[in-house]
Amino acid sequence: MSADRTYDGPNALGPVTLEVVGTTIGTDAAAFVMIVAASFGIARIVEQNLVTVDPGVIEAARAVGAGPLRIILTLLIPEALGPLILGYTFVVIAIVDMSAMAGTVGGGGLGDFALVYGYQRFDWQVTLVATLIIIAGVQGIQFFGNWLARKVLRR
Repeated sequence: MSADRTYDGPNALGPVTLEVVGTTIGTDAAAFVMIVAASFGIARIVEQNLVTVDPGVIEAARAVGAGPLRIILTLLIPEALGPLILGYTFVVIAIVDMSAMAGTVGGGGLGDFALVYGYQRFDWQVTLVATLIIIAGVQGIQFFGNWLARKVLRR
């Protein structure tokens, strides 16, 4: 680390963020930490949904000569698509939540707006409106994800 860069706070990814991004505060640092956090959640959701596919169906596909790529593209993904959509809906909502919280470290967005122009200036109307916008966005994402998953599951 160079002398002009210092680690400035309690954060499990602080030293890594400092090395990769060059700072532990701001939009770039918040985005890096959110990407790392989301990648583990996405991997777990995908894995859990893919292992729910009946192993007998996979074995039958192997028995008729389907290769790994064909099994993934024509069997695993179509069978797990509905639950995957619901899982990705959860991940997108979690990212919206994380981005709202990223405002506390200068990450920008509605969380930063609610904090700087609402909470710190004691303007509770601004805080309330920003919070309601975040809630409305999350509800919209949830509604769309549920609708899409229902559409896929009906086949």
